[in-house]
Amino acid sequence: MDPLKVPPPQETKLHFLDYWRIIRIRKTVILAVFLLVVITATLVTFILPESYSSTARIKIEHDQSDIQALMGAPALQNYDPYFIQTEFEVIQSELILGQVVEAAHLQDKWGKAYANGERLTKLEAMGLLKRKMSLHPVRNTILIEIQVFSENRDEAAELANAVAKAYREYRKSEKDTLTSGGIESLIRDRDSKNVEIASARTNLDTLRTNLNISDSMASEYAPAPLMTAESLRHINSLRLEAEVDFVRQETLLNHLRTLDTNQLVQTLPTAAQDNLLVSFLEQKNMVDQRVLSIGQDFGTNNPTLIKVLALQADLQDKIEKRVQGIMDTLTVKVDALGKALTNLNQQVEAAKLADMKEASSSRPYFDAKRQLEDLLRFRTILENKIAAESVDKALPKTVMVTIIDSAQPGAKPVRPNKPLNIALGIIIGLVVGVGLAFFIEYLDTSVKTIDDVERALQAPVLGVIPQNVGLMLDEGAESPHAEAYRVLRTNILFSRKDDKLNSMAVVSAGAGEGKSTTVFNLASIFAQGGQRVIVVDSDLRRPTLHKMLHVTNGIGLTNYLLKQNSLEEVIQTTNNPSLDFLASGKLPSSSLGILSSAQMKELISELKQRYDFVFFDSPPIMGVSDASILASEMDMTLQVIQYRRYPQPMNIRAKQLIEKVGGNLVGIVLNNINMSQDESYYYYSGYYHDYYYRSTNESSDSPAGGAPASPDGKGKADEKPKLDIKPKY
Repeated sequence: MDPLKVPPPQETKLHFLDYWRIIRIRKTVILAVFLLVVITATLVTFILPESYSSTARIKIEHDQSDIQALMGAPALQNYDPYFIQTEFEVIQSELILGQVVEAAHLQDKWGKAYANGERLTKLEAMGLLKRKMSLHPVRNTILIEIQVFSENRDEAAELANAVAKAYREYRKSEKDTLTSGGIESLIRDRDSKNVEIASARTNLDTLRTNLNISDSMASEYAPAPLMTAESLRHINSLRLEAEVDFVRQETLLNHLRTLDTNQLVQTLPTAAQDNLLVSFLEQKNMVDQRVLSIGQDFGTNNPTLIKVLALQADLQDKIEKRVQGIMDTLTVKVDALGKALTNLNQQVEAAKLADMKEASSSRPYFDAKRQLEDLLRFRTILENKIAAESVDKALPKTVMVTIIDSAQPGAKPVRPNKPLNIALGIIIGLVVGVGLAFFIEYLDTSVKTIDDVERALQAPVLGVIPQNVGLMLDEGAESPHAEAYRVLRTNILFSRKDDKLNSMAVVSAGAGEGKSTTVFNLASIFAQGGQRVIVVDSDLRRPTLHKMLHVTNGIGLTNYLLKQNSLEEVIQTTNNPSLDFLASGKLPSSSLGILSSAQMKELISELKQRYDFVFFDSPPIMGVSDASILASEMDMTLQVIQYRRYPQPMNIRAKQLIEKVGGNLVGIVLNNINMSQDESYYYYSGYYHDYYYRSTNESSDSPAGGAPASPDGKGKADEKPKLDIKPKY
C-alpha cells in the first residue's frame, strides 16, 4: 500500500480566522501590553499637574488707509495664501515674545517657579512661553486664536492678552517706522539734489560767460535760438520760394516753346496775362468781322475793304511782335530766377556752416543747461512725493490688528484631558499589543500548522497530538486523547508499503518535543488492539521511559548488547499483557558506538520475529549519532515535531539527516497542540472527544438495567453488559 501522498503546496492566503488565531494564541502578550500601556497612561495622566487655558482672538488685516492716498488710486490688496502663516511665525518670534517676557518680568517670575530661584535667560523664558502658547486660525476668516496654558488661570489670561497687545503694537509701530524712514530717505535725496542743482547753476553761468552766449530771450528752462540759426531759417525760406517760382516759370516757358504761332496767340493771354496782347486780339477780331461784312456787301475791289485789309495786316504784325516780346520776357525772367536761386543756395550753405560752427562751440553750455533742467524736474518730483507721503502718514489708518475677544481666566483645567488620555491609552495599548503579537508571530519561524509542516518538509502529517497528554496505560482506552493515537496508528498502518515492516524508530530534531511520550502511547494503542508490542528505550544518554512505568533502569538494553544478560532477562512486562518494555540500562563509559554493533542488529532482528511491532525511542537526531543509526536500521522512522518550539530549518535538517542515512520516513507527528487556542486543530481531536462523551452520556441516561446497544445497532435484552475496565499500571 502506498504511503499517504502529500498534496502540492498551495499559495498561502491569510483568512480572517488566521488573524483571529494569532490573536488568541498571543492573547497573553496582547493583554500584558494593553494593561501596561493603559496603566502607564492612567498613572501619567493623574500625576501630571493640571493646567488652565485662556484664549484671545484677534483680527489681522493688511496695511491700508481709510481714504484714498494723495497720489494715485488706492492699491488693491492681492490675496496672499501665506499671510496668516507668516503672521503665525511673527507672533512666535523674538519681536513679540521678547516684549511679553520683558513686560511681564517672566525671567524672574518663572526662574523662581521652575529654576529654583535662578533668573532665566531671555531665550529660555521665550522658549518656555512658546511651549505654553498655541496658535489656531479660525477657518474661512482672518481671525487668529492665541491660546496660552498655565497652572495659574490668571497667568494664562494675562499672557494671552499680553501677546495679543504686543503683536498689535508691533504692527502699528512697524508701519509708522517704515513710513517715517521712507520720508526721511526722500528728504535726504532732495537735499542732495539741491546741492547738485547749485553746482550745476554755477557751471552754467561760467559757460555762458566764457562762450559769450546771449540767453536773455530764453525761458527759465529752455534756451532761446541763436542769431545764426534764425538767419538760416529765413534764407532757407526764401530759397524754397525762389525754387518754386523758378520751377513754375521754367516749366511754363518750356511748354510755350513747343507751341506754334496760332497756339501761342491763343495761350499767352491766359498764361502771361498781357493786357496789350489781349487788346490787339480784340481789335483783330473786330477787323476780321468788318472784312467779312464789306466783302460780302461790296466785293473785293472796294476801297474801304482795301483799307480794312491793310489795318488787319498791321494788327497781325503787332500781335506777332507782341507774342515774341512776351516769350523773350519769360526767357529773361527764367534766367533771372535761376541766378537768384543759385545765389540763395550759396547763402544757405554758408549759413549752415556758420550755424554748425556756432552749435559746436555752444554745445557744452546747452548740455549743462539740460542737466540743470533734469535736476530741477527730479527735485520737483521728490518734493511732491515728500508732501504726499507726509499727508498719507497723517491720514487715519484701518486698525491692522483688532482684539476681538480678550482672554478670560479658565473655569476648570483643560490639561491633562483624563478621559481622552485614558481612551488613547486603551486604543494605543490595543494597537501596540496586537502589533507586537503579530510581530512576534512574524519572527516565530516554528511549526504552527499542518500546512507549514507539509509545505516545508514535503512529508505527510500522520497524527496531531493535543496538549497535556498523559500515559495511555494510566488513562485507559476511553481516554479523550486516545483517539489521536488511534488515528496515528491507522495512518501508520496505511503508510506501510509492506506488512512485514514492523520496526519503527521515533525521532525528533531537539530535546523536549515529546517523542518518548509519543512512542510509549503509540505502542500502548497498538497493544490495546491485540498486537504484541515491545518498546525499547534506546536513548542511552537521557532515558525516560522507565520513569513513566515506574520501573528500574538497572538492567536493560546495554546489558544485553554487552552480553551481560540474556534477552529474556532484560525484557520487562507491563500491566498490559500485549506490551513489553526494554529499558536502556546503565551506560558504561566503554559503550560508545554500542548501537552500531552487530549485537544491536541481531537484537532488532530477534525482536521483529518475536513481536508484531517493535518501537525504539531514540535521542534527538541533531548532534547525536545514535538516532541516525537507529533510523538507518529500522523499517520505518517517525519524526515528532512539537508545536511552536523549534524553527522550521531545524526540523527540515532533521528530516534531511534521516533521509541521508537511508531511513524510511513514513510521516510527521505534530505534538503538543493547544486545542483551546488554535481552533484549526479541533477536528483532529476535539471532535472525537465531544462525540465520545456525548455518546457515553446518552448511554448513561438510559434506564437502569437496560442493555446497551449492540455494535450492529440492535439491542439484546438477554445479554449482560460488558465492562471493559483497564487496570492502572
